[in-house]
Amino acid sequence: MDKLKEVVALAKRRGFIFPGSEIYGGLANTYDYGPLGAELLKNLRVLWWDEFVTKRAEIYGLETSVIMSPKVWQASGHVGSFTDTVKECKNCHQRARVDQLTDDKCPNCGASDWTEPKKFNLLFETHIGIVPESQSLAYLRGETAQGSFTNFKNVLDTFSPKLPFGLAQMGKVFRNEVTSGQQVFRTLEFDLAEFEYFIGEKDWQNQFDFWKSEVEKFAVLLGVNKKNLRWRPHTKDELSHYSKRTEDLEYQFPFGFKEWFAVAYRTDFDLKNHMERSGVDLHYTDPDTGKKFIPHVIEPTFGLSRSLLVILTDNIKKDKDRVVLKLTPKLAPYKVAVFPLLANKADLVKKAKKIFNNLKDELSASWDDNGNIGKRYYRQDEAGTPWCVTVDFDSLKDDTVTVRDRDTTKQTRIKAADLLEYFQSKL
Repeated sequence: MDKLKEVVALAKRRGFIFPGSEIYGGLANTYDYGPLGAELLKNLRVLWWDEFVTKRAEIYGLETSVIMSPKVWQASGHVGSFTDTVKECKNCHQRARVDQLTDDKCPNCGASDWTEPKKFNLLFETHIGIVPESQSLAYLRGETAQGSFTNFKNVLDTFSPKLPFGLAQMGKVFRNEVTSGQQVFRTLEFDLAEFEYFIGEKDWQNQFDFWKSEVEKFAVLLGVNKKNLRWRPHTKDELSHYSKRTEDLEYQFPFGFKEWFAVAYRTDFDLKNHMERSGVDLHYTDPDTGKKFIPHVIEPTFGLSRSLLVILTDNIKKDKDRVVLKLTPKLAPYKVAVFPLLANKADLVKKAKKIFNNLKDELSASWDDNGNIGKRYYRQDEAGTPWCVTVDFDSLKDDTVTVRDRDTTKQTRIKAADLLEYFQSKL
């Protein structure tokens, strides 16, 4: 757990993740993303979209409402079955999920005196309109998937896709979960990316295995060490109400192996239920045979907020007297930082500013003239910036600058005019 404390401290110190509502004492299990965290999350979203939507002709992107008709959640089974079983410690009043307890002792105080287990629904309730009456009840979405299912017919009618095809989206989801105080591992709201991949029933096992492989490839693409990953199938008791088979790609957090990504076989559960409840025909017609049927669904799911904790944990390294965040350059909030050797020398500052302005038009770049060079390197190492450019007195003579590599600390002299091409070749 010392590693988790180290990650949490760096995340706040360098502006990745802040406790939510902190000036008012915070709100449990809510977090805000600072300047570096917002950039990292943005880069993660872009990379996910590129890999699973832009590069795949058969997957279509969507962005659907956070608040939907409550009938959607009734039909999907979430109102009746989207639950956790919890009990409360009578000694310290800490609540815990029954399935997360390894023994009968309270993880907070060590007592073994619990209330009877109770089920509670994970959907956040809200109300539409001025007066909170029963007929105005609505829910904040607990997953993005239902927006894809309710738009299935719209996409069929407008794009006429052939099976297999997918509907993908990302965005905020909300779950009123009992959380464990493990930073952004489990929070009340979080970024989720997932897609529903529509297939013929007979193809589900091959498609399930294929998407498991693709999900793992994406995890490795994020710069995570494969040895810290493992697949774990859900037991029968764990399976969600809509799933016939689910496997979690788990990451070895400081508190043990826990779910990061997942792949689920949702069968035809959702489309069939929505068709029955709405009365709208959601059959797919095979263009070759004319056969009508309800497609089955494979669902890869990616927790993007949780990914920040994974990425920070896996890439924070201690190297002699420095802490280095060895982010893969594609994800790094800033690709390059630019310094004048001395902040009080106008000619150095002027040249460094010119280089900075040229680079930032094409790359995410950071300007830093605070403190000595050693302290600036230290800050950028902790921020995960792959390269630092220093403008010194030789730069004024020969138009070369020093480029320092984050991981090796090796320094190279490069012509200022060649910098953009140099960095782009490494991204």
